[in-house]
Amino acid sequence: MNIKIHKSWIPYLETEFEKPYFKNLMGFIDEEYMNNLCFPPSEVIFNAFNYCHFDDVKVVIIGQDPYHGVGQAHGLCFSVADDVSHPPSLTNIFKEINNDLGLPYPKSGNLERWANQGVLLLNATLTVRAHEAGSHQKKGWEIFTDSVIEIISKHKIHVVFLLWGGFAKKKIKLIDTGKHSVLTSGHPSPLSANRGYWFGNKCFSKTNFLLEQAFQKPVQW
Repeated sequence: MNIKIHKSWIPYLETEFEKPYFKNLMGFIDEEYMNNLCFPPSEVIFNAFNYCHFDDVKVVIIGQDPYHGVGQAHGLCFSVADDVSHPPSLTNIFKEINNDLGLPYPKSGNLERWANQGVLLLNATLTVRAHEAGSHQKKGWEIFTDSVIEIISKHKIHVVFLLWGGFAKKKIKLIDTGKHSVLTSGHPSPLSANRGYWFGNKCFSKTNFLLEQAFQKPVQW
């Protein structure tokens, strides 16, 4: 596996790349991509880090798995490429932004525009076999992405972490809450949202308030 990751991350992650677990993980990924249809395409697995450079990180959104349908995943959690129909969780994210900030519902589900503003859209697991949710979990990705969260927590200040749903909320143990802000809510999936755990959380306006308190530019959601 040829790791295509922006140079700003290399000083913080290069020791991770040399660890046995990561080398084993890359061997597993090479084999999976050779023998199965997997997502996202191999050249964009590390897209989250390429669109959001280390020095720019001010918000972290944690997802679990990439989308496993054809043409959906492109390396940013919750995001889909232009002209791809919006999955239910993304639809609910956009509805909450509309409710919270009054912004119109966007045509494109491509969240590169967020990443370019310093929003790290990080899935805990960066790859998946087609149509098999969770198929690449517990192979080493979680060790890597947990390290990413810890590195951001250690080396940055005033980052806003958005932890949506039970899985993401467990990541709070990796974050220094004395230096950073953590906003939690239910997951934007229909199951959670329809039970009243997502809508009305106002996490987007709250994030911008916290950024402004830290003298940072708010995100144009």
